[in-house]
Amino acid sequence: MTALSLVNNPIGGDWRRGWIVYDNIMARNRITLDDVARAAGVSAITASRALRQPAKVSERARARIFSAVQKLGYVPDAAASALASTRTSVVGLLVPSLTNAVFADFLRGVYDAIEDTSLTIQIGNFRYSPSKEESLIRTFLHQRPSGLIVAGVDQTEAARRMLMEAPCPVVQTMELSDQPVDRIIGFSQYASGEMVARHLIDAGYRRPGLLGARMDPRAQARIAGYRSGLRTVGLDDARRMITTPQPSSVGMGGQLLADLFAAAPDTDAVFCANDDLAAGALFEAQRRGLRVPESFGICGFNDLEMSRHMVPPLTSVATPRYEIGRGAIDLIRAALDPLSGEMPKRIELDAVMSARGTTRNNKNERTAR
Repeated sequence: MTALSLVNNPIGGDWRRGWIVYDNIMARNRITLDDVARAAGVSAITASRALRQPAKVSERARARIFSAVQKLGYVPDAAASALASTRTSVVGLLVPSLTNAVFADFLRGVYDAIEDTSLTIQIGNFRYSPSKEESLIRTFLHQRPSGLIVAGVDQTEAARRMLMEAPCPVVQTMELSDQPVDRIIGFSQYASGEMVARHLIDAGYRRPGLLGARMDPRAQARIAGYRSGLRTVGLDDARRMITTPQPSSVGMGGQLLADLFAAAPDTDAVFCANDDLAAGALFEAQRRGLRVPESFGICGFNDLEMSRHMVPPLTSVATPRYEIGRGAIDLIRAALDPLSGEMPKRIELDAVMSARGTTRNNKNERTAR
């Protein structure tokens, strides 16, 4: 059928030549753009234009070219395309974890945003290692991407220099900075921590503590904001601040709460730096027979899907992870195509307090800014 299709698209008016072209192509076992052009009866330039900018090629020629692509099984050579256009259609995406549920929503936003575009995503997981992130940035830039998306603003000096000199748009995500390397979209981790402090204070808790794990820069920023909020009313007590560099988990949340009660038994509330820790803290509080939220309040962070289904439903800070992922791609597309309309280089989104059943009733809805 493939040979017949080629014959039915005459090449120079000689049907026998179609068979020869087909045989030669199959013998080489590698389809090139020139093969597609010959099969479609057009020039290589026209075939290339049809694949890159279809609107600039007539519908009839485009149909012949796309038919040849399909029949021959042609796959564009990304490296060759990069040499011709100075960049590939790949967007490099660097994240610190592929198992952290926070980044699942972020990735969903990214992939939804590239639907119906020519962009593809290549993911690098640097596992919270700044040096590994630096190495991945170097590797990605050698591949001439259309853009780079990185998590956070805390890159090494060498990595930051590479990003600032990158020949493609770069978007930092998940937090904010007054000195981004290029473009940035996120929310204030610090202000979000302050918002939690105000929420617990307004709910009537007077001996609040903290549970933190992993202690990556974003967690440190939200914890700093939380302690600042407590400090303004004289409630910041170092004895109640329990952290560990170990990875976060539900089990770790229970263990850290036990450590908190050992150090300060009269603690009446706790801010957990993420929802995993908060879930573990809730289970440990229930195991101890504490009345939540009446005698002990718990607030998480990120508002994962599980949070609203816990018993009682978990109070948490809802962060715009999906919107950040989608917005990062929008920023790159706007940079690549100035005709698509101007977009600001800095986009600040809101984190919102989702007050539920693990803190006392407080009708004042808060937004972190």
